Amino acid sequence: MITKNLTPPTMRNLHPEIPAAFFRDTGGILSVPGASLLAMSRDLPPELLDLAQHQRGVISRDQILLRGLNRGIIGSRLRRGSWQPIYPGIYAAFSGELSREATLWAAVLRAGRGAVLSHQTAAELWGLADAPNSLIHVTIPSDRRVSKAPGLVLHLSARALDAAHPSRTPPRTRLEETVIDLWEAAPSLDSAVGWVTSAIGRRLTTQDKLRSAMQVRRRARWRSQLAELLSPDLAGIHSVLEYRYVRDVERPHRFPAGRRQAAARRNGRSEYRDTLYEEYLTVVELDGRVAHPGDSRWNDIHRDNAAVTAGLSTMRYGWRDVTITPCVIAAEIADALTRRGYDGTRPCSPTCPVGRSARRPAQAGCGAGVIVA
Repeated sequence: MITKNLTPPTMRNLHPEIPAAFFRDTGGILSVPGASLLAMSRDLPPELLDLAQHQRGVISRDQILLRGLNRGIIGSRLRRGSWQPIYPGIYAAFSGELSREATLWAAVLRAGRGAVLSHQTAAELWGLADAPNSLIHVTIPSDRRVSKAPGLVLHLSARALDAAHPSRTPPRTRLEETVIDLWEAAPSLDSAVGWVTSAIGRRLTTQDKLRSAMQVRRRARWRSQLAELLSPDLAGIHSVLEYRYVRDVERPHRFPAGRRQAAARRNGRSEYRDTLYEEYLTVVELDGRVAHPGDSRWNDIHRDNAAVTAGLSTMRYGWRDVTITPCVIAAEIADALTRRGYDGTRPCSPTCPVGRSARRPAQAGCGAGVIVA
């Protein structure tokens, strides 16, 4: 919680190059325990207490000296244990365990002017990552250098100021900048796609916003694939598996464009079908889970049954089907579409089974992504 006495100029002493609005907190994830705040109230003058509360109990040596305390007082409180060191020159002005947000503030203060949390750490704060990463990622302006510290991963960026969110604290990169950072740092294309589809699928951002962020990142890794993923044609793709399906099954075999996340109603509730070929009364459902947890398997069955009653034929595939035998499932879906009047399916290679019986096994060399004219 922010105290009303905290003013933007106070925080700008830490990051003078960032607009004052950067430091208007919109609500933190965690707070300093009440006992710690009481301990701080006995130790700090009012102005420094305000700042410490805003920073979840964490303050820097420079901030302390600027507000009238001297090094002797710092040393005394460290010795008696009412304060504790986190990094050199960065202290928790309370005893006891640090909250997660206090730890993140310490990392930002340790990195200094213009520092913002980024990559997996920013993803954690935005709700894009499901669990905290053991390493804290911080981006600093490329004109600065900061010595290494345990547990910190430092990134240099000429766009650190532009990428910073103008108001959220602890300071962090904007959501769309975070997604593009994670895309560029991903160990594989599948992993990169996963960050984008997760951000959109969780309704944290939109294709349009990510496309705008991509425009200023001229040298983004896998840029053509990112542009394709963010194209209107792929709107509604919410998982890596759905992306793989479009890339390796639907497009190479010239299926009609499917409608993604097609809305339907059942028992008064909304549900969504992964891919609907509406004109041809065919639904393709994709399930990337290793197993069905809890009752979700029955949810899938009930959804499939509802599709049948609506006159739709449902075909369901998993990760292995799409990634290992894309042409085999393409042949099955092509047969279904052909029976319902579509005549545009084509094999993607001379050995592709599309157009032949779906029961015939795929021959060696069959692969998606090559279209035969």
